[in-house]
Amino acid sequence: MKIGILAAGITPDVLRSKYPTYAEMFAQQIAAMEPDLSFEIFDVRLDEFPESIDCCDAWLITGSKSDAYGDDPWITRLCEFICEVDAKDKVLVGICFGHQVIARALGGRVAKFDGGWGVGVHHYQVAENVATPLGRKDVAFCAFHQDQVLEKPEKMISFLSSDFCQHAGLIYKDRILTFQGHPEFSKAYETELLDLYDGVTLTSAVAAKARETVAQEEIDNQQLMAWIGKFLKG
Repeated sequence: MKIGILAAGITPDVLRSKYPTYAEMFAQQIAAMEPDLSFEIFDVRLDEFPESIDCCDAWLITGSKSDAYGDDPWITRLCEFICEVDAKDKVLVGICFGHQVIARALGGRVAKFDGGWGVGVHHYQVAENVATPLGRKDVAFCAFHQDQVLEKPEKMISFLSSDFCQHAGLIYKDRILTFQGHPEFSKAYETELLDLYDGVTLTSAVAAKARETVAQEEIDNQQLMAWIGKFLKG
């Protein structure tokens, strides 16, 4: 199987020598668990789109510093691509920006959250009425976002939520799976991001509190990435 990764963003320039791009993080981590999968990366923010949704068996949209509710031509084109993927019953996974832009394309509403930035390690409650392979009521992983899905698409179900983020995980049957947080981010990478944006887009107080969560909390990345890999295989 070939998985198409739609790269909507990229690792900041100053961190590129130490860390893979967001698309490469997924390709490397999923391939380690599902070696029969291959990957092709399309840099959609540079308008590099696949010729057809059928050139790959399933699709994944990465995070981005762009706004999923923006009207940039590539974002509008990405929304159209998502609708086509959905119409043809292809498997689709979205992370952070990907989570938001999928929600937007399918009829939800995304906006900047009044509660500010969600950074550091966040805990989310797993909905009891949704079957997941998580096997627990609480999962934790890194987050880095200010925008949120405020109204989910009608057909999608929220399976992860918290007091800070109502729709932190969305699912539709065995075809669409999205996460607001970043299961691909290591704690080391999250810390580097916090240091990079401390005093820039994040206040020092917010960054300091987030660093505490990274230092103190365990994360469930392996389990989440394993689920994503199996979900992509259908």
